[in-house]
Amino acid sequence: MSQQLAIDESDYGFAPDSPGASRRVYLGIMQDLEERRMVPGQRLVETELAARFGVGRNAVREAMQRLAVRGVIDLSRHRSASIRSLDMAETLEVLDVAAALTGLVARAAANRFDRRAHSDLIAGAMAEFAKVGSTPEPGMFSRARRRFYRALLAIGGNRELQRLFPAIGMHIIYSQFQSPRLQDIRLMDYRAICDAVAARDADAAEREGRAHVEHVRAVILDLAAATGG
Repeated sequence: MSQQLAIDESDYGFAPDSPGASRRVYLGIMQDLEERRMVPGQRLVETELAARFGVGRNAVREAMQRLAVRGVIDLSRHRSASIRSLDMAETLEVLDVAAALTGLVARAAANRFDRRAHSDLIAGAMAEFAKVGSTPEPGMFSRARRRFYRALLAIGGNRELQRLFPAIGMHIIYSQFQSPRLQDIRLMDYRAICDAVAARDADAAEREGRAHVEHVRAVILDLAAATGG
């Protein structure tokens, strides 16, 4: 039986004209990763996925090909398909890209921020984080995070950033490296980004966006050092 999807396909760069069966598997795997029902390194079996999502194996293959292009699934030859697991060098490379693009997203939003047009949008995105502390539901913070960036991208209006930003592999990083410190840092940093955007201070917004990713990097390096990674 297929499961209800609670994510916005635009957050993951899914083509709106793609077949429904492939879409179901693609978004279902992304939701499972976000809600920790799947984890980096986990093996994926076509027949199991087909039965779970109520689709044919061709739809599963198409979805996995799309997810491989997005860097979510590893389809290396001579190995079973699996959720991609990043080594430290790959993790740092993702963070390098994320720092640059997050800074650009924040700068674009600050440049185009209009208090009358955008205040409710950005306030609504930040309000989602207030709900996180009252529920243990896995993935709730991730959904609030995606709504936050969706708001910034909408305000900034840069179509190339809207295309590229969802493809950054931060969802893999946050699934692979889990710590309460990361959630606390993100919430504090998102507030700082919002303040700079609302003040229409593009330089400050870009600094805060880049600084946020550097804060994440520092925590991940600490986690790796503590585990001998």
